[in-house]
Amino acid sequence: MANRRSLFSLSLIFVFMINSAIATPVTYNVASLGAKADGKTDSTKAFLSAWAKACASMNPGVIYVPAGTFFLRDVVFSGPCKNNAITFRIAGTLVAPSDYRVIGNAANWIFFHHVNGVTISGGILDGQGTALWACKASHGESCPSGATTLGFSDSNNIVVSGLASLNSQMFHIVINDCQNVQMQGVRVSASGNSPNTDGIHVQMSSGVTILNSKIATGDDCVSIGPGTSNLWIEGVACGPGHGISIGSLGKEQEEAGVQNVTVKTVTFSGTQNGLRIKSWGRPSTGFARNILFQHATMVNVENPIVIDQHYCPDNKGCPGQVRYHSCSKNQFPKFNITTQFSLLHIDKNVGITKL
Repeated sequence: MANRRSLFSLSLIFVFMINSAIATPVTYNVASLGAKADGKTDSTKAFLSAWAKACASMNPGVIYVPAGTFFLRDVVFSGPCKNNAITFRIAGTLVAPSDYRVIGNAANWIFFHHVNGVTISGGILDGQGTALWACKASHGESCPSGATTLGFSDSNNIVVSGLASLNSQMFHIVINDCQNVQMQGVRVSASGNSPNTDGIHVQMSSGVTILNSKIATGDDCVSIGPGTSNLWIEGVACGPGHGISIGSLGKEQEEAGVQNVTVKTVTFSGTQNGLRIKSWGRPSTGFARNILFQHATMVNVENPIVIDQHYCPDNKGCPGQVRYHSCSKNQFPKFNITTQFSLLHIDKNVGITKL
């Protein structure tokens, strides 16, 4: 009997040791794989090598980026991986090509696709977008559209903490078709006249949380696109920028709606808008439902609250005032506003219910 107990105890110890070994993260230092912290040498292959090793391992992985500046071209980190716990721990700065034409026609600079359990901790992403902004200001449509600095698509259980995004060519961060994403302590910085540089854009995603972040940019601080649900935004400081916007909605006839969005304890300083819902004046299946805006402080905001059901940004080819979608059960309690006026542009045939 004693021998059986001893054997059982040894078996438990063996199983514990195996599980402990499996749970131990493996660190992949990009510098050890050829990355150079000089801001000039192309380190893209080293980063992809670190990702390939971490993704193929059964153990949790840490991809470590030491102090210094690392030059990256457009890069895609693809899954699925054999483990669901890969952390990018960034102590340095990742910098995009200074020539905007190199990645200007790429959709994304740094892109994660079909991944699960990825964490990005710390670091600075410098999109070097100022030259492209100047091109757009002087040459317009002849310039590349620009790359989003950091994109996530078809991914789950993502954490972004303590990251800074500077001078993105286009959007700073995009969350598309994702579930359970937490962003905390994120800092976004771009000129107030930088075009199409939305801070954080969310669409076709559920369970996204944006907490305690500071966003200063030339477009929406947070933009909320079709198919977004169960979004929580709290403790965000916005300005300069165009505010926190839902939409535009209804550009397509068949379109998913936006629902269950909470925006609370936010501060707007020197922004074009505060809280905005914008939709095209055409028939659509889209909607905005169960939206709560609470405890917002606004200082020197041109339009604190905007509900525009005839959105048409360039006033060209605008659709007629036709039946669109519902905008219902939305709440705007407890505001502290030091500014001028609000803008309501509402279709009389549709209107807003339960505001």
